[in-house]
Amino acid sequence: MLDGLSGSLITTTRPVLLEQAAREHLRVHSPVDGALVGLLPVADEPEITHAVRTARSALAAWSRTSAADRGRRLRTAAAAVRASVDELAALHNAETGRPVSEARAGALAGADVLEQYAELGPVHRGRSLLGRDAAVDLTVPQPRGVVVVLTSWHDPVGVSCGLLGAALVTGNTVVFKPSERAPHVGRFLTETLSSVLPAGVLMMISGDDRTGARLAADPGVDLIAHLGCSEAGRSIARSAARTGAAVLLENGGNDALIVDAGVDVAWAAEQAAVGAFSETGQRRGSIERIYVHRALADQFQHRLAAQAARRVARPALPGDVELGPLVDRRRRDQVHAQVSEAIGRGAWALAGGRVPRGPGAFYPATVLTGCVPDMRVMREETFGPVAAIRIVEDFDQALAEAAEDRYGRAATVLTASMRRAQRAWQELPVGTVRVNSLAGEVGRGAVRHRGGCDTGFHFGPELLDEMTVVKVVHLGLAVPGGRRNRGPDQVYGGEEEVDA
Repeated sequence: MLDGLSGSLITTTRPVLLEQAAREHLRVHSPVDGALVGLLPVADEPEITHAVRTARSALAAWSRTSAADRGRRLRTAAAAVRASVDELAALHNAETGRPVSEARAGALAGADVLEQYAELGPVHRGRSLLGRDAAVDLTVPQPRGVVVVLTSWHDPVGVSCGLLGAALVTGNTVVFKPSERAPHVGRFLTETLSSVLPAGVLMMISGDDRTGARLAADPGVDLIAHLGCSEAGRSIARSAARTGAAVLLENGGNDALIVDAGVDVAWAAEQAAVGAFSETGQRRGSIERIYVHRALADQFQHRLAAQAARRVARPALPGDVELGPLVDRRRRDQVHAQVSEAIGRGAWALAGGRVPRGPGAFYPATVLTGCVPDMRVMREETFGPVAAIRIVEDFDQALAEAAEDRYGRAATVLTASMRRAQRAWQELPVGTVRVNSLAGEVGRGAVRHRGGCDTGFHFGPELLDEMTVVKVVHLGLAVPGGRRNRGPDQVYGGEEEVDA
């Protein structure tokens, strides 16, 4: 168990010790063995209000800070995250069961993202429209104000650093509520970043989904950035409609993989395994449904099942695992319910598909074949290590069925045909199409959904646009009255000349 109880509201690097021992707490249990990891108090209404007001008070000074100085502070914050990578990884492993090696990679990716925005922030700019000599129109980006950041547990450092970094470097102040399933990671990350920021610029509160809902409903909030489940996203959108806050939502996904005829089967199976089983299938962009051409279906399924069998769902070494657990047993029950429903309707498991005995929330890498489009495992988000295979007759069928996706997040196509690759990115109604590669660096490129209740760009340079509002400035240069006859260099003078 983690030592001590820290406060639900963090403004500096020093924890606020809890005086009211009887208040409500988050209880975080390890998904590896069920042991208690630690307790954190749930923020009450006055603490939420105080966090928002404190961030509002710090906004004017922070927004007037030069973009270059904000970038320098973010660069220092990135170095602090790198220096703390082992502590962040240990907390991540304890709270979510993520293998230490994967947790370290996520924390280092978070530092990369902070450095990215440290570079991009100072050069984020508007545009100008040149007109006559005596006038010019400008569009100038300005911070939105107080930004609420609500993040998920599956990548609590990398994703949080992206949203926090983009918000801070553009001059916003932030109230951050990490997931109730990874609050200690969020607390440690906040303390690390706050150590290089002015007081009040980054606030953190701990709590559950009710805390997030209260925070999203606060009238002092200007933007709500949320990554999590679709149900919470819809609730946030309703709250924002009442308060007038802008929303930036990334909620859910059911990404497809198309395996076309003519590709190398061993390579395709390896790509599918990485997409479906990495991070126990609990990540943004996991492959959840696979459309494979009948010509290579038998070989592909055999090789993918072999890939699944090599991933053992149990602890391997102290502090690390071969295939980590799901975040909790409730999530495991939801994953297994989809698998069981598919098997009950005629699909069969080539690998996995059974709940293992023993402690924790482990679930095996599972390969299902014989799947049909109306099975839940094909049309809903699974968020677990499950690869559901649909055998198709041709590329047209694969493209048509992959397009049936209410989330519209992303899709991947493995093909040897440039013509089919072009058709795929043009016709698939998703925000991101990947061709012949699942690779991607966290936070390096923009992500945008085209379905559900998702809004806006996530990550990449475009995220800076989401964190700012554009002000249009019409600058008239002609001086009225007798000043029109002055020389060219005196048409528009400084403040002293205008007031003379």
